Amino acid sequence: MNILKDVFSELFSMFVADARLTAAILATVALAAILINATSLPPLAGGLLLLLGCIAVLFLSVRREARRRAAEYR
Repeated sequence: MNILKDVFSELFSMFVADARLTAAILATVALAAILINATSLPPLAGGLLLLLGCIAVLFLSVRREARRRAAEYR
């Protein structure tokens, strides 16, 4: 039981560690879902929007972290 608690604790901390990243991914998923349901956007286009949105969020998150670390070493 202790192992399961540790595993779930690590998984939870992994997803909540970066609140901006988590919020941005949730917003991207919500936007794709709203566009698919509210408009006549085909699911394939919604999936492409979701893919590109998540890649963009990941890129921006990595860039922000790289700038933060570069500023620490100056």
